Amino acid sequence: MGNRRLTDQQRRRIEENAVKRRENASAGITEDKEGMIVARYSKTAVVRAGNGETHNCHLRPNLSHLVAGDQVLWANEETGAYVTSQLERRSELKRPDARGQLKAVAANVDLIAIVFAPEPEPHANLIDRYLVAAHMANIDTIIILNKSDLLDQHPEHDALLESYRTIGYEVMTSGPTPEETQALSDKLGTRTSVFVGQSGVGKSSMLNRLLPDAELRVGALSEGVLKGRHTTTTAEVFARPNGGFIIDSPGIREFGLQHIDLTLVAPGFMEFRPFLDQCRFRDCSHLVEKDCRVLAAVESNEISSERYESFVNIVRDIDTQSY
Repeated sequence: MGNRRLTDQQRRRIEENAVKRRENASAGITEDKEGMIVARYSKTAVVRAGNGETHNCHLRPNLSHLVAGDQVLWANEETGAYVTSQLERRSELKRPDARGQLKAVAANVDLIAIVFAPEPEPHANLIDRYLVAAHMANIDTIIILNKSDLLDQHPEHDALLESYRTIGYEVMTSGPTPEETQALSDKLGTRTSVFVGQSGVGKSSMLNRLLPDAELRVGALSEGVLKGRHTTTTAEVFARPNGGFIIDSPGIREFGLQHIDLTLVAPGFMEFRPFLDQCRFRDCSHLVEKDCRVLAAVESNEISSERYESFVNIVRDIDTQSY
């Protein structure tokens, strides 16, 4: 179906309304209503109003960067509802897209819930990449091992969770029991949390337990390779009954950090931080330099060799992508 053409009279009214809105905004007067982007599509978005009702809104061309969680102003006009402006973000989670361009994934987030599971095979380096990104964005994190009922078959993954707990990260397990669901719900509180992780780790199933009215689509693991299918295609915000919001993000298999300066990776590793100002050279890369305190900490087992190797993996990946 083609786009509906506007009459000259409608076009004049739209232009007059736009001029009036700009004049009122300059004077501190606005009839626009505040809302939250629940889901963003190509040229439209679902906006949650203050009373909880949702509205399908068109986006102005200059608002193409809006994402789930953004606070906006919107208004009903003659040709439909429109998002008219974006309010300032207090935080944002970013990652490069398939073309290497840095894009926000979610906005106004208080907590990043990093989810992994015994199946598909967890990748600690992916968890570490999220932790670095969260540190850069000054957003709190929690690491969640989902599908706890499978731990008997994969006890080594409980050890992985414990390794992060020992470092000082907030961690917990989650599973199908009501007690586990309640514990996770209590941990989230009334914050705005974005759930991230590999495809197939069970984020949608977890959120179905936390949000029984949401009815998120759930996909089975691909047989044979046990790699998750993508069941979420766009980030979406869900209101929690007792307050707070959850943002469900599409599952991924990679999380690029090529937008981060190499020197900012090490502070993203919590256990590195006490040693970073003790190196001989101020610009130490913590790779080959003499009298590097981080390398010495690895040698003395104050930093685990696995985490250090993960750090090297990230640094080398960024260095390669920068060329």
